[in-house]
Amino acid sequence: MPDTARRSLAAPLLLALLLTACDEEAPTPEMPPPQVTVVTLTEQPVRLTRELPGRTRAFLIAEVRPQVDGIVREQLFTEGSLVEAGQPLYQLDDSQYRAAFASAKASLARARATLEVARLNAERTAELVKTNVISRQERENAVAALHQAQADVAVAEAAVESNRVVLEYARITSPISGRIGKSSVTKGALVTANQQEPLATVQQFDPIFVDLTQSSSELLELRNDLSAGRLTPTSEIPVTVLLENDQQYEHPGTFKFADVSVDPSTGSFSLRVLVSNPDHLLLPGMYVRAVTTPAVLQDAVLAPQQGITRDPKGNATAMVVAADGTVARREVSVSRTIGDQWLVKDGLAAGDRVVIAGLQKIQPGMPVVVTEAGAAGTPDEAETTAPRAGAVDDSAGGDAATR
Repeated sequence: MPDTARRSLAAPLLLALLLTACDEEAPTPEMPPPQVTVVTLTEQPVRLTRELPGRTRAFLIAEVRPQVDGIVREQLFTEGSLVEAGQPLYQLDDSQYRAAFASAKASLARARATLEVARLNAERTAELVKTNVISRQERENAVAALHQAQADVAVAEAAVESNRVVLEYARITSPISGRIGKSSVTKGALVTANQQEPLATVQQFDPIFVDLTQSSSELLELRNDLSAGRLTPTSEIPVTVLLENDQQYEHPGTFKFADVSVDPSTGSFSLRVLVSNPDHLLLPGMYVRAVTTPAVLQDAVLAPQQGITRDPKGNATAMVVAADGTVARREVSVSRTIGDQWLVKDGLAAGDRVVIAGLQKIQPGMPVVVTEAGAAGTPDEAETTAPRAGAVDDSAGGDAATR
């Protein structure tokens, strides 16, 4: 074979040998373990708050109704204004009642005059009977006439008082202090005693009641946890009122009582809260929410929300770094949110290191490089710890997430 042909065949062969030798000398480098951020869980006392819906209700409500018949002669108040107890509200035509009152006073004067005559006669007969000028029978008749006159005076006095009360009823006054609503009648209207429709309604709403509703199942669960010692009751249950616009009302409330029966149609019972209302910001009938703290969980374990995810079946899971530096998946049971954390019921314990950043780069069993949250060099939490889709409260239908 010519030398030129040998050289043309040897060159490719030599190149292949050189490439093979290079591959054997430079193996592919292994990927370094992914870096994750973790939070080490601890036990801590937690106040268990509960948000309940409710309606405001006036502290006192008085429906103003007439107690005598008559025609309204004058309205003595301004609708929507504050009135005091005993303040006149309506004046009825009282001419008939004044006449009856005057007649009763005249009858009383006549009865008193008759009583004076009977008294003098009884005094005279007392002296005459001693000298036998008159008989004992005449003396007894004089004493009986005196007693009858005294009774007539008492009857006349009662008639005067009765007519005086009726006359005062013609001037209708406010039974309580509070704010009065609109009037259902005007000047010239005929009203009757104890009619069904009130003339006006006076409501006192400083302080004001807030009637809340809570399910009976939640109450039973709370009582069971308290009796088992898992929860510690608070000595005084504070109540924070939230308005319809989510604004917190400045005055806290205090519990007054819980209803003794459960509504069979809703399975809930009522709680009543008393709230100071000096500025009359709360009006009767307003929808509000109340945040209560009935108990304290002494050894609560809280996990960051971004560390709890959901598997395809909807179960809550967490990625935990084991002692050997590898990642393991844990099934977790959570009950409610406390701020930006989950309250863990089962699956995690104090000392567990829960991964909150870098979840997309890891799988169970992988070794990882761990960085504690808050340590120097930890990535910005706003960029690395956003909650994953599907991380929702599993307490729906039970304890609602508190805010």
